[in-house]
Amino acid sequence: MSMLAYARRHGRESVAWYGGLGLLALRVGRNLRLPPSYLVIVGQEIDLIGVRSLVVALTASLFTGMVLALQTAVNMARFGAENYVGPVVALSILRELGPVLTAILVGGKVASGITAELGSMKVTEQIDALRSLGVNYVKKLIVPRILAALIVFPLVTTMADAVGLVGGMLVAVFDRNVDAYLYWNTISYWVVMKDFLSGLGKSVAFGGLITLIGCYNGLETEGGTEGLGRSTTSTVVQVAMAVIISDFFLTKLLLLLFW
Repeated sequence: MSMLAYARRHGRESVAWYGGLGLLALRVGRNLRLPPSYLVIVGQEIDLIGVRSLVVALTASLFTGMVLALQTAVNMARFGAENYVGPVVALSILRELGPVLTAILVGGKVASGITAELGSMKVTEQIDALRSLGVNYVKKLIVPRILAALIVFPLVTTMADAVGLVGGMLVAVFDRNVDAYLYWNTISYWVVMKDFLSGLGKSVAFGGLITLIGCYNGLETEGGTEGLGRSTTSTVVQVAMAVIISDFFLTKLLLLLFW
């Protein structure tokens, strides 16, 4: 296959994928207010997405805050500004590292699980059976997962932010001999509410995007168990890329709106 033919084929596949993802998002939006509410399923998904992902998210956040404080303190000590480690760690975690790392780690786990579950239903024709019974499969299978993600991701990100700040404090206090009161006082002085809210807004967008990708890849799975494996692998890669790329545009938008 020539390079031109390869580029054309993958270009068509990319356009079809983005188009299908957008159409699924529109269908989810139309089904949000339709009955029934499936609150029990939403609660189950909150437990599956959030509670069972806390260990991964909080552990990563703790050590991210620790290594960030260590690197910052070592370099700022050259300029006699080691006491300002707190604001640097806080701004980095609240604006970027907290929501992005949580989205990539938790999102990869959650989205791949959704793809595997829906993909297995697709290849075993369970979704076709729901259609034949007149069940709105988008409302039952996808909307509860989207709603759960929109609730869970901001909560997990908030907890990850707090744990990351504590991790930074541990290194600053016990390794770099920075006063604990000074650490928190400088954070409260330099960090404002919009720094926290900007990261929280990103986590909401990431949660919806990640879950949508997982659901779409699951519904489009073909080729039996081999196709299911390919879809699950693609989901992990696409989620990571979607988070990183969308983070840039969300940051630009938030800077235009609030700064």
